[in-house]
Amino acid sequence: MTIELKAASKVTRGITHIKPTSLVLETGHFNVLLGQTGSGKTSLIKLMAGLDQLASGQIFMDGVDVSKLSTQKRNISLVHQFFVNYPQMSVFDNIASPLRVAGMAKSEISDRVAEAAKILQLEPMLKRRPQELSGGQQQRCALARAIAKESRAVFLDEPLANLDYKLREELREQLPELFAGRGAVVVYATSEPEEALLLGGKTALMDDGVVTQFGPTAEIYRNPANLTAAAVFSDPPINVVEVMSEKGSIWGGGNLTWDADARSASEGQYQFAIRPHYVTPNRQSDADVPVTGRIAVTELSGSETSAHFEVEGRSWVSLAHGVHPYKVGEDHTFYMNPANGLYFRKDAA
Repeated sequence: MTIELKAASKVTRGITHIKPTSLVLETGHFNVLLGQTGSGKTSLIKLMAGLDQLASGQIFMDGVDVSKLSTQKRNISLVHQFFVNYPQMSVFDNIASPLRVAGMAKSEISDRVAEAAKILQLEPMLKRRPQELSGGQQQRCALARAIAKESRAVFLDEPLANLDYKLREELREQLPELFAGRGAVVVYATSEPEEALLLGGKTALMDDGVVTQFGPTAEIYRNPANLTAAAVFSDPPINVVEVMSEKGSIWGGGNLTWDADARSASEGQYQFAIRPHYVTPNRQSDADVPVTGRIAVTELSGSETSAHFEVEGRSWVSLAHGVHPYKVGEDHTFYMNPANGLYFRKDAA
């Protein structure tokens, strides 16, 4: 099973939400749409699901043009970030609802509901109504409905966004296993880079209605095609500084300088980008380069401390394990190893 988009676009009242996009999504792994809010993830899912009309281009499922087919005829399942269940129905009936619409025999409906409920640990709750369930259980009910339907494609539009941290972690670990071996194309939209990395598979980076890069998730993380792709795959925001490569050295203003390497051997201007977790409050190796700036904001989140600091008018971010007693308004020296950074020619970034 494959979903193929050929120059597919979406335009509403003269506003372009998805620019002409060509993409092939396959079974056997998660296909992640990663981008910030407003980047076009949901719009792209709606096009593939048949909820919105194409302005141009085509969409194929297993080689068949479904561009003009209704959502029902495409045999897909869609799970939103909100708990979309029928409040008047029991959990059993919610899971069974698409099977009844399809005219399936009662015995087969019972078997499929039982299987899905077992996988999602909903067996003791089949007679309850959705409002009697916790948020996590309600989302499990929506996922069970998608599994029971045995759709050709399953679209998960930030399905864990409204769950608490513990439930998100639990379901995130289970999702790849839930859909493994079912033969469906699974498309998962998220704004969290960490979630994309945990799910693995392949990722399409989205920005302003455009897929900027698509490929194996880990490969895109390590080798983004451009600065825009690198920025999408970084949370907190990636640090960027303009540097000059000249006579075997890199100079980034002030005292920020280091030796050029193979990636920056060609002389000229670059945008050097390094992710916050590579900018640390303590020296890690002899190759580290000091970066001194004035602390603007600090935040403790779980076992990590982030610090936003200013270097010659440019904002930098450090994300380090442990608790670090930064003081707002004071200068602090951080360290980075340029080998962990990315170089983009300024005229190509």
